[in-house]
Amino acid sequence: MAGSKANSSRGMPLAVYALTAGAFGIGVTEFVIMGLLLEVSADLGVSITAAGLLISGYALGVVVGAPALTLAMRRWPRKRVLIALMAVFTIGNAACALSGSYEMLMAARVVTAFAHGTFFGVGAVVAADLAGAQKRATAIAVMFTGLTLATVLGVPLGTWIGQAFGWRATFWAVTAVGAAALAIIAWLVPQIDAEPTDTDPLADLRALVQPPVLLGLLTTVLGYAGVFMVFTYIAPLLTRVSGLPEAAISPTLLLFGVGLVAGNLMGGKLADLRLRATIVGSLVALALVLAAMSAAIRDPVAAVIFVGLFGAAAFATVPPLQSWVMSNARGAGESLASSVNIAAFNLGNALGAWLGGLAIDYGPGLAILPLAAALIPASALLTTFASMRAADTRRSPDAFTA
Repeated sequence: MAGSKANSSRGMPLAVYALTAGAFGIGVTEFVIMGLLLEVSADLGVSITAAGLLISGYALGVVVGAPALTLAMRRWPRKRVLIALMAVFTIGNAACALSGSYEMLMAARVVTAFAHGTFFGVGAVVAADLAGAQKRATAIAVMFTGLTLATVLGVPLGTWIGQAFGWRATFWAVTAVGAAALAIIAWLVPQIDAEPTDTDPLADLRALVQPPVLLGLLTTVLGYAGVFMVFTYIAPLLTRVSGLPEAAISPTLLLFGVGLVAGNLMGGKLADLRLRATIVGSLVALALVLAAMSAAIRDPVAAVIFVGLFGAAAFATVPPLQSWVMSNARGAGESLASSVNIAAFNLGNALGAWLGGLAIDYGPGLAILPLAAALIPASALLTTFASMRAADTRRSPDAFTA
């Protein structure tokens, strides 16, 4: 019965959209805290800087939890894994809402983050398998649309709820989203076996350390470091360099979110046609957009346009990079590699924010930040070609060809 429900849609299986719902809730939890730092710091009696560490704590939870939970749950049927992770996510958000101290909130955020990487990693594998060989990357993109919609719709709504009714109300709302996503996944996702080689945990690790996979993970880190080197400081860029008023920041970021959705879906469709070409093309496009943005950012109108293009170029890289890592770890280690690649995105986020700060404080300054950031995805082309060459050398029958 579950299988028939999952495949009742003519295009993409309905189960993939169930995973999209879970991705939406997780995306809101990750990013909504950015808009509530003032409320959290005032209520818990901590500095804004300390409140900001709640973002870093979550990222650390993703990096640690992705491989740890994927390995711990590798013998479980994948549907049970997804349900368990959504349960952790839901309980974790309830714990955030109930937190009476900064320390308890930090612990709840880290525990909630544990579900993040493994959900996206295992969910991407499930989505790709359900969609079939011809729509693997598209299915991954559809699932990740939940994350992009969280940025466009969920985070602004969650921020408004927190400002109007208190930050705890936001986490209660996300708890409700998690419970709804859990129910939808339980209903629509069919029963799926565990990893095919679940008797040997070392097989996962051997697959993970294959050169094409490791180089693919490094490409992910570098690609997203370039994105967050600029996005972390997008507000001061728009106000201090472009000359936009503060009231224009939210509408401009909405345009960025629209670009995320469009780029994500486009990247998935193109990756299903020519995976290697899409990886190279998306990284080149990201580098070019960032380089051109360094000039466009000085004009208010051009800056707004390029923020939308930046969003599209940023997320066009996600489905092909995720597909590449998964394709080179097919069988043993596919779920682990997929989950670790989600952690790689988060490492890229942290690295990009750090490099951006260095460039501002000790380098050429805020205005030149997009041009400096363009060098990072450009350098990721080197690891991309190295990963592809390693895949050809290994001559894996599961590796995608151009």
